[in-house]
Amino acid sequence: MSWLRALKGTARAGLAVERARLEPLTALRAAVGLALVIGAGLAFLGPGAAASSAFGAFMAALATFQKSWRPRPVLALAAGLTLAVSTFVGYLVGSSHTALFLVLLAVWAFGASLLWAAGPTAGMIASGNVAIMLVTVTLPTSVPQAAGHAAMIAAGGVVQALLIVLFPVRRWGAQRDALADALAAEADYARRLRHDPLAHFDPEPLMRARAAATVTRRQARRRPAELHGARGLAERIRPVLASLADPAVGAPAEGPARDRVRELLAAAAAVLDAAARAIRHGEPVRLPAPALAVLKSPDTAELLEGAPLRAARRLAALLDDVLETAEPRSGRTADPGESMLRPTLPALVPVVLRSVRAELHPGSPVLRHALRVTAVACAGYVIGHALPFGHAYWAPMASVMVMRPDFTQTYSRAVARFGGTLVGVAVATGVVQLVQPGMYLSGLLAVVSAGLMYVLMRTGYAVAQVFVSAYVVFLLGMGGVRWDQTVPDRVSLTLLGGLLAMLGYALYPAWETPLLRARLADWVEALGGYAAAVLGQYADPAGARRAEVRRALLATRDARIAWRTAGERAAGEPVRHRGLSHAAAEEAGHALAALGQGVMLLEAHLPDRGQAPAPGAAALAEALRAATRDGAKAVREGRAPEWAGVRELLADGEGPDGEGLDRGVLRGAAEQVLRSLEEVSQALSQSPPRTRQ
Repeated sequence: MSWLRALKGTARAGLAVERARLEPLTALRAAVGLALVIGAGLAFLGPGAAASSAFGAFMAALATFQKSWRPRPVLALAAGLTLAVSTFVGYLVGSSHTALFLVLLAVWAFGASLLWAAGPTAGMIASGNVAIMLVTVTLPTSVPQAAGHAAMIAAGGVVQALLIVLFPVRRWGAQRDALADALAAEADYARRLRHDPLAHFDPEPLMRARAAATVTRRQARRRPAELHGARGLAERIRPVLASLADPAVGAPAEGPARDRVRELLAAAAAVLDAAARAIRHGEPVRLPAPALAVLKSPDTAELLEGAPLRAARRLAALLDDVLETAEPRSGRTADPGESMLRPTLPALVPVVLRSVRAELHPGSPVLRHALRVTAVACAGYVIGHALPFGHAYWAPMASVMVMRPDFTQTYSRAVARFGGTLVGVAVATGVVQLVQPGMYLSGLLAVVSAGLMYVLMRTGYAVAQVFVSAYVVFLLGMGGVRWDQTVPDRVSLTLLGGLLAMLGYALYPAWETPLLRARLADWVEALGGYAAAVLGQYADPAGARRAEVRRALLATRDARIAWRTAGERAAGEPVRHRGLSHAAAEEAGHALAALGQGVMLLEAHLPDRGQAPAPGAAALAEALRAATRDGAKAVREGRAPEWAGVRELLADGEGPDGEGLDRGVLRGAAEQVLRSLEEVSQALSQSPPRTRQ
């Protein structure tokens, strides 16, 4: 992609307005918290302290809207307290010498940017705190005042946290949505399998539900029963649906048996949708009677036999469990000992430090991001002070807020921030000139602007920036700062900050495109480990360890998401991978998804511990592990992988012999796995060879 096309694409993405589900009650609660701290500050301490507390409450509320499964009060407190510390330390250093503050800014920006290694929520909160610190350090005029302003900022975070505790809005709403989305995705998968027995399933909803189900010990004691257990059932239903629909191990492609399979899949979709609605809204399950009639019909045993019949019976039993779990039960909570527990914030510190240390190497995108942000923030601060404007902090603040570890987000946010700032400042200026608000009315207008931002922030970054810009204009207006003292400076320096952010990424990029082959190879190797773990259960049913299969499956999902994320980022980058065309990457991705489907069919029919080992399963497991390991190496080196060992094992009859139910399932799925591997090689062989740079 050329730079011109990339810039056009990022500009469109930055200015796009999306339809999203709004959260007006949550936004109202955040706005009320902001109004309380601004009103108290104006009434008792003056506009300066009110502005400080407003920034603390604003950032604390903003943190609670991030995509995190941690308790919202914890996020509010963390954002408010860290901003308070940053402000106080920044004033102590900056009040004595500008050069020392520049050093502090470099350290703060570098450390905050490295926190992206701990996840996007930590990265966004840390970056926001650095940006707001540049404003808040200019408000106090003495050390006691700086301590007071820091205390007010912290108080703003505390107020927001208290409001969340005292006035909860839709308890466990994010967790309910994640689990309901997973069940709804399973329902959609069942419907698609009726028409396409080899349809692929995107595991991301299940991964999101798993993340939502990982709780603290305190959360585990309070979690509603319907949020405990249904995710595991959804995980077990997915391979059963696939094995029921796939002609290789399920019912024939046509005939009465296939018609019954389609009826069972439709009934399963209805049950899963009903469970999803009940969990999402916390209400009793309302199930269509025809769906249960199909699942319980005795005719199924007459139309299906063997593996399809076993899958149908297993599906009916699992759906019964889903309905029982999804039914709300007042007063019952999950046992913390049965929960997946996440560490508390103090226990998270060594985990974050390990993640940060793991990124301290030259090829790390996070390290490159940290170096870019540090250089751009310091350059913006110096240039802002050199220009004949006031409020020089707006340039580095804009840079820090828009910069992200990937190209598309950085450039789209830079465009969106300038466009939103231009509109927001223009609207706020018009209101100020028309109404001439005093101190209290300016505070009220600031609260209204922030409230609208909270409501509409999920519709797009540009929309949010319109109201953020108006919020800042009204907030500064509380202290008597005239619009003509801020508007030209803010618009000009915001443009400067955005341009510096874009220039910084162009000069020191972290392109995802050259890493596509490595991401694809990781996925190939992870799938080989998953296949070997599943086949190991067939080779030794008595010593089967299902936890190994689960770990291998999760590793495969992580590799798949990493590949997809890399592909999405690479699609918008102005660079071309000479060793992997877009078409080849897409075909290889589809083939690997089919490979995962084949292994999942094997997992759906894992033998009981009392069954005899399947002949050839151990040899096939070792062959697949070795072949995918060598294949991953070939992909990284720009060659098309070979699967001769697996092909010969199946062709010579030394693998599964096809005798008995389990052997038949094993052979059918193994042949599907081999076909998928060959499709990967075919896709990559069409790509031009990689050239060394």
